[in-house]
Amino acid sequence: MIDLWKQSLWQQFGAAIDYLAHNVSTCPDALWRAELWESGDKQPEFAQFWYVVYHTLFWLDLYLTGAEEGFLPPPTFTLIEQDDDGPLPERVYTKAELQAYLRDCRQKCQATIESLTDEMAQRQCSFPWGTCSFLELLVYNLRHVHGHASQLNMLLGQRVGPQPSYVTQVRHSGMAS
Repeated sequence: MIDLWKQSLWQQFGAAIDYLAHNVSTCPDALWRAELWESGDKQPEFAQFWYVVYHTLFWLDLYLTGAEEGFLPPPTFTLIEQDDDGPLPERVYTKAELQAYLRDCRQKCQATIESLTDEMAQRQCSFPWGTCSFLELLVYNLRHVHGHASQLNMLLGQRVGPQPSYVTQVRHSGMAS
């Protein structure tokens, strides 16, 4: 992988993760467990701030691995997120737990992109929703993180007030030039 591609991918992926991190850190305690919208036929907890953050981080971590087989999240968390019809986690995760998971995922993302080779980028990854290259999975993953970060940012804006400007590039790159 040429360095420009890796640097550009990290600039944008890191920005999406920073955007999510900002939303987590500025979420008031009163909003952490509040139902933010109608959850339809699912449990109301699916529409809570903490759960959207957990969902985003779980899939960020799993997709950085590139396969469901053999994937294990950190010990605090379970594989329950992979069950579409399954229950929620047994308890509400705290902001501190999810911030630690976010930091771990950020480091894993940066290391994954830094070590990306042409062979790794072309590796085929299969999930119940389809098959794609690992590079395409990274782009899909970036879109997933950004989508939920934007969703949470909008909800914070509606419930708390205007939020800081959009994150255009990762704040602290750390990538070797």
